[in-house]
Amino acid sequence: MDTTTERNLNLLHTAYRALERGDLDACAHLLTEDFVAHLPGAPGPRYGREAWKAGARAMLGGFPDLRITVDDMFGVEGRVAVRVRFRATHLGTFQGVAATGRPVHFSSVELYRVADGRVAEEWVAPDLVTLMRQISPPGDG
Repeated sequence: MDTTTERNLNLLHTAYRALERGDLDACAHLLTEDFVAHLPGAPGPRYGREAWKAGARAMLGGFPDLRITVDDMFGVEGRVAVRVRFRATHLGTFQGVAATGRPVHFSSVELYRVADGRVAEEWVAPDLVTLMRQISPPGDG
């Protein structure tokens, strides 16, 4: 049986696979036109597909070999919660830190609101402290 919750879970799995491939257009197509992103430390929400793509480009620019492992994913009604791990190699500048060639790993807890078969809103909480410690020069972390 194909329930709305199952469709929402499949939508998020599809989005993670497209991100892993670096196919930002495919990812953006899975977002509503009025998509809203809530990011820790940001002064306010970011709106729209292009804002999402800019953030994804920054991540993939620093870590083009990004690999994603979904540890937990569950949904209820129009919400999907995900516990996810990222692994990559720091091959480009990220957050002002030039490429180090170091392998990195970090996790994130993410919540999504799905509307009409597309991701309408996200709240993400990546462990950027762990990530930045792995790429910062000795003595900076």
